[in-house]
Amino acid sequence: MTSLDDIDVTVLKGVGKALAETLAKLGIHSLQDLLFHLPHRYEDRTRVISMGQLRIGDVAVVEGEVMKADLVMGRRRSLQVTLKDSSGFLVMRFFHFNAAQKNQLSEGARVRCFGEVRPGRAGYEFYHPEYQVNPPPMPSQGEATLTPVYPLTEGIQQPRVRSLCQQALTYLKRYPIRDWLPASIMAQYQLPGISEAVALVHSPPANAPVHLLMEGRHPAQQRLVMEELLAHQLSLLKVRQQIQAREALPLLPTGDLPERFLDALPFRLTGAQRQVMTEIRQDLSQPLPMLRLVQGDVGSGKTVVAALAALQTIGAGAQVALMAPTEILAEQHYQNFKGWLEPLGIQLAWLSGKVKGKPREAALAAVASGEAAVIIGTHALFQGDVHFNRLALVIVDEQHRFGVHQRLALREKGVGGTLAPHQLIMTATPIPRTLAMSAYADLDTSVIDELPPGRKPIETIVIPDSRRDDVTDRVRKACMAGRQAYWVCTLVEESEALQCQAAEATAEELAERLPDLKVGLVHGRLKAAEKAEMMDRFKQGELDLLVATTVIEVGVDVPNASLIIIENPERLGLAQLHQLRGRVGRGEEASFCVLMYHPPLSQNGKARLQALRDSQDGFVIAEKDLEIRGPGEVLGTRQTGMMQFRLADFERDQGWIEPVRAMAPQLMGQPDRVDGLIRRWLGERTRYGDV
Repeated sequence: MTSLDDIDVTVLKGVGKALAETLAKLGIHSLQDLLFHLPHRYEDRTRVISMGQLRIGDVAVVEGEVMKADLVMGRRRSLQVTLKDSSGFLVMRFFHFNAAQKNQLSEGARVRCFGEVRPGRAGYEFYHPEYQVNPPPMPSQGEATLTPVYPLTEGIQQPRVRSLCQQALTYLKRYPIRDWLPASIMAQYQLPGISEAVALVHSPPANAPVHLLMEGRHPAQQRLVMEELLAHQLSLLKVRQQIQAREALPLLPTGDLPERFLDALPFRLTGAQRQVMTEIRQDLSQPLPMLRLVQGDVGSGKTVVAALAALQTIGAGAQVALMAPTEILAEQHYQNFKGWLEPLGIQLAWLSGKVKGKPREAALAAVASGEAAVIIGTHALFQGDVHFNRLALVIVDEQHRFGVHQRLALREKGVGGTLAPHQLIMTATPIPRTLAMSAYADLDTSVIDELPPGRKPIETIVIPDSRRDDVTDRVRKACMAGRQAYWVCTLVEESEALQCQAAEATAEELAERLPDLKVGLVHGRLKAAEKAEMMDRFKQGELDLLVATTVIEVGVDVPNASLIIIENPERLGLAQLHQLRGRVGRGEEASFCVLMYHPPLSQNGKARLQALRDSQDGFVIAEKDLEIRGPGEVLGTRQTGMMQFRLADFERDQGWIEPVRAMAPQLMGQPDRVDGLIRRWLGERTRYGDV
């Protein structure tokens, strides 16, 4: 039986080869794809607003008579059309226009237009509004409907997408969409049918409740939201199923390595660390690959837990790979593990993109022969020439920077190429619970929610950069009193070169203004050895002040540092600021974090910096970050395309997360439904499960 999935968009009037290629960029190939290209919001064009009532930022429909239409030669040539009604006037401005348009918008013409009010040279202006000349009468209140707004790509405008979707809806009567949800779920949650929901969302009837549609809470929208969240959950469970379809080497706890390690530590484990360790020990003992995420706030001691997991693996005669996203963090792990494990007679290997020539050959040989029991590095561990002897555990730090597909790539490196390695994922970025349940549905989650005793809260101060002199003075006093400080430079540009230049200039300026202090500099362009040497000098107390880019965000541990200055904090996410702040407060002294912003601050910027002042708890901060910035940015997955939802919104729709989580495992035994839902909502992106 033919379905909308089988009908190509080229059947629609006006869709030739060029438009079909443009639609393909939006993932639209079939009529079903088009109907699941859903409006992400609506505009209320149901009434005309008088021009005298308009305010900057309003999005409105106005109607009036053309007073004059002029060609204006400014920096850019534009067509300036002045409209008037009985209450005032407004300018429509077009930077792209043709002669026909200019003639159409001549003096005396009656025009209805829709746009956003902006301030302009001639008063209030609409830039490139949608407009009609000699418009028909407005529909009566009983007939007026909301106008859908669709996501676009270059080469296609809103009116065209709207008309294509309206055409596609005519096929819906003959070819209903396959409903993949079981009847029991539909009845339990009183959900409308899928075809009915899709039709309503594209073309809301005149009597539909406007406020519910505008907020995304209409039953038809919620039906689609639930199905989208379910598809994401199923796709991650499928990844988990694929990994766990392979056996793993059971790593039974043997020998006394963990006990010897714990005895040598200068502190005792917290209750939370011991609890997480018990969960990991049980997982590692199974013939199924462990898939566990360990979340813990800055300084909660995740690395010690990782070391204990590594020792259980080594005790069972197997190898461990630890992967970190940056050279500096990988190197810090290497130094830590070396200090802990070499005294126990364990050999380590270091592999990163910068290890070349003879040292690389020696490291690869030690890995292949099994001499090196622990291999630490960056994503260089994925490379084809890295052959493990008996890899049974992979520890990934700051997982959200890698993405699911990179973790999947490591499963091919397991023992004999047939057994999957156990996976322990660590993050110091606390992930809001709702987000963890969705973004990491393929992982079991453990939380280290207890800081080691004696950690003092860090006082956070927010001040404008006009008080730079006061801040510099504060640094001088702290360092003269025997403490150390960080000064972090952030730039809005992504360019590493510019960031490094800014840090270099700041370091020079501070060295000049603070001649009594020893100032060091760390940035992304330094060689790994230079970076390590500079960090080591700071750690040993040879430097008073360390100027750095955000490379010091994770993992650097200097207990004597009690002051951190962060320039332009408004340019960073809350989680990243919390990470940076966690570089201090590791010793006995009271610690301070100064956020030195460049005014004026946006509302969003104010809310973020206030949240940081108000809380020390990474999980509270993560919830706030999610509320302000959305899931894609919090997880750092904007590039991977994984958490890009069409309709679902984590804040608004978190009520669905628990039901969806309960529903998904029940559906896993019905592969047709699972594949149908994943294909419908994730389309091309389902491939990340097949790496």
